[in-house]
Amino acid sequence: MAKSVPVFLLLLLAAGCQPTPSTLPTNRNLSADFKKYWYSGQAEVNSYLLEQSRYGETRAGTAILIFVTEDFSKKKQVKLDHPAEAGDDKISVLKMNFTKDFITGIYPYSMMLSAFTPLSVHSHSLKVSMSSQEWCGQVYSQLNQTHAGYQLRSHSYFEKEGDEEIMIKETWLEDELWNILRISPGDLPIGKFDLIPGLFFSRLLHTPLTVTAAEATLLKEATRQVYSLNMPSLERSLSISFENQSPYKIIGWEETFQERGKQVTTRATLNKTLLTDYWTKNSNAFLPLRDSLGLSR
Repeated sequence: MAKSVPVFLLLLLAAGCQPTPSTLPTNRNLSADFKKYWYSGQAEVNSYLLEQSRYGETRAGTAILIFVTEDFSKKKQVKLDHPAEAGDDKISVLKMNFTKDFITGIYPYSMMLSAFTPLSVHSHSLKVSMSSQEWCGQVYSQLNQTHAGYQLRSHSYFEKEGDEEIMIKETWLEDELWNILRISPGDLPIGKFDLIPGLFFSRLLHTPLTVTAAEATLLKEATRQVYSLNMPSLERSLSISFENQSPYKIIGWEETFQERGKQVTTRATLNKTLLTDYWTKNSNAFLPLRDSLGLSR
């Protein structure tokens, strides 16, 4: 006898939204060690020594990776002000805040990216946002998960980019892979798959954000793992090194791509780590904590 098809699958198919194994609502099995570390009421703040390629030259800078759990609204896709009152709208996510600061000649770049990945279920990230500021102007891009795919809203001071609102099919996001390897490296996509490239890359290279073919490997060594991602059509690769044991702290990364007719490399190396509820440390009395991260005042 043929097996019956679950009702939620029939509804998705009727709506023209074919589910894939990566988007089915199956529960994650979070370990006790995971919950002890990530639900401690603190964030993990990591500073990195950054070598950022821009305009074909290497620029010294600083990168910060902050990972923290939050109660998130599934409907509004924002942090909940009153989680206890949210009911079924509440979902626990791992949030990554990723910043880059570097100087190009006389003027500075300040970039920030945030990714929000569900913890209770296997699902692609609900939202990714990115902003970039430098003396020429500023840009902002945001991806939101919808039933029809990812909705991209993008605003730029460049005429050819301008204001944009498009739909992109739901598939793997480069920007969510950083969260997934922190949650469970075994859930990272391996082999060939479709990928939406990172918003930092799209911004800096002025590349339209479209699905591209990617191929990935995961190399396990004695003390670390290396996740390597290759995007042939973009002539770009990314490798992320992280510790071999939970909580899989990111040691550094290296990115190669074409810029101004030559292959260039951006890399970052872990400098300092601090576990702290940083949102309560906004008094001048806490300025010395920046020294703990190797950051200037």
